[in-house]
This record gives sequence, structure tokens and C-alpha cells, in this order.
Amino acid sequence: MIVNAPEIRLHPDRPLLDARPLEKRVGLIILATDHTTEPDYRRMVASERIGVYVARIAYANPTTPQNLRKMQPALTEAAALILPDEKLDAISYSCTSASVVIGDDEIEAAIHAAKPGVPVVTPPQAAMRGLRAFGTRRISVLTPYTVETSRPMADYFVRHGFEIASFTCLGFEDDREMARIPPAALVELARETTHPEAEALFVSCTALRSALAAPGMEDAIGRPVVTSNQATAWNCLRLCGDDTHHPQWGRLMTMPLSRD
Repeated sequence: MIVNAPEIRLHPDRPLLDARPLEKRVGLIILATDHTTEPDYRRMVASERIGVYVARIAYANPTTPQNLRKMQPALTEAAALILPDEKLDAISYSCTSASVVIGDDEIEAAIHAAKPGVPVVTPPQAAMRGLRAFGTRRISVLTPYTVETSRPMADYFVRHGFEIASFTCLGFEDDREMARIPPAALVELARETTHPEAEALFVSCTALRSALAAPGMEDAIGRPVVTSNQATAWNCLRLCGDDTHHPQWGRLMTMPLSRD
């Protein structure tokens, strides 16, 4: 049976186009091994108004300063792959320990080589802004890292004017295992490790599911808690002009952005 092909007609008029499919665009550069950041950003950042666009870069455990530093050359290419030739409203590099080891300025320069002028957000930088939004200077810090990987983190916050009342690490070397720590366990760890004189707790690492645990940690210690993904999500939302309060993700999500 021979079927005649249908006639295909070209419509004479093209629809008028919106300026953008979504009003705001957040770029997200994450590790190949990352289980946590994308789900966190789907919950905390993405909406009918804000799109989140992700690129992954190669990373190999263990989490050591040497391995973390190896990601720097890949940042420009990763940024270039996020909506090529289109502007972003913010771009976040989602690795706290690597941001400390590589340096905020170096990360910004690498991303700006592909995306000039876009506001760049790193987890330690966003965490500092969050802690300053609360007016805190004396903090406790909790990380899943080894002592070797935690040391640059301690130095970073001291260098930026914070007093560390206590610093506790858990000794993990694999970020995939860090992602498996239950949020309920983080609540108990916050209770156990926050110094009585600390004004706030910073929980480092984008692999941790600490954004889910932030309200429980705050209830447990009676003080503000700032976590890596929570802080970058908050920073990106505010850069997109979203000042909505989201207390379900912790007190920080009710605060205005404190810029450097």
C-alpha cells in the first residue's frame, strides 16, 4: 500500500518571543561525584521564575587539598558550557573546600574568562556573607573532612576576621560517603560540637545534606546555622532579586544579602 506523504505547510507568521524562557538564570558548576547540590537547588532555588543550569567537572577522591586544586583548570570550560553566549544572573561553584584551596579570586577569574561580568558565588564566600548578615564573628565550624583538608578552611575564616571558638572535623575522605551522613546525625553533631560561646555554627561541605538539617540544628543549639548549599542558594536567590522568606531552610533564608 502506497501512502502519499502529507503536504507540509510553513506558517506565514512566527510567534512573538519572550525575552527569556525563564526570567532569571543561575549557573551551577558541581563535581562529577556530587549527589547533593542539584537536589538542594531544585528545592531552594529553581522556580517558575528562576532556572538552574548545571555543568559537572571531573573530580577524583580522596578529598585532599592536592586533588581539590586540580579542578581549577576545568572551571572556564564548565562555565562556557552553561547556556553558551547567553548571560547568567549568577553562577555558583559548588565546592567549599576547593574554593578555599584555589581561592575565591582565582575561581572568579576562571569563570569570568567564559562568562564576563556574571556575579560568582562560592560556598565559603556565601557563608561569610550569611554569618555577617547575623552580625556574628565568633563561630563554631563543623566539617566532614580530614584534619589536613580542614586546616585551610580554618585559616580562611580567621583571615577574614572570624574568631573560631571550636572547629570539629569528621575525618571523611570521600565526598560520596559525606553525602550519606543522615541529616538527623548532623543535628546531633551540631548539638555536640557547637561551643557555648559561639554566636553561630557554620557547617561546611556541599556534599552534606545539611540544608535539610539546618532548622533542626538551629533548634538544637539555639543559634543561627549557616551551611554551604543553603548559603550559596540564599546568595543566588538574592542576586536574582528574590527576597522571599523561606524559614523552612533555616534563619538565613529570611535575611537580606550582606555583600562584601
